[in-house]
Amino acid sequence: MINYHIPLHYRRPPLTANMRLHWAKKAEITKEIRTTTTWLAKAHRLPRDLQHCAVTLHYAPVDKRRRDADNLVPTLKAICDGLVDYGLVPDDTPQYMTKRMPIIEQPERPARTWLTITEGN
Repeated sequence: MINYHIPLHYRRPPLTANMRLHWAKKAEITKEIRTTTTWLAKAHRLPRDLQHCAVTLHYAPVDKRRRDADNLVPTLKAICDGLVDYGLVPDDTPQYMTKRMPIIEQPERPARTWLTITEGN
């Protein structure tokens, strides 16, 4: 299996399940995440037309406060849509992409986010 590690420019995930945003603001943020992910995939020369991949979002916050990993799923969803826009896989359905639960890593300064994409199952 081949792994790709893609650093994201977000200090913290831009969309969370706890956010209560107006639909237009949420759509704007989602579009920005998708577009950025597409450009990052191009910049990192990811392959296209894979049969299957697994995608994991990692978040290293600045402190040890308790956080729910499932709260980060809206950011992961937008990222996966951006990878489909790029052409990594034909669709983000389970047949082509496994979306792994986001991982909250040990605290770091500064905080950071990154993706791990695994080719295959």
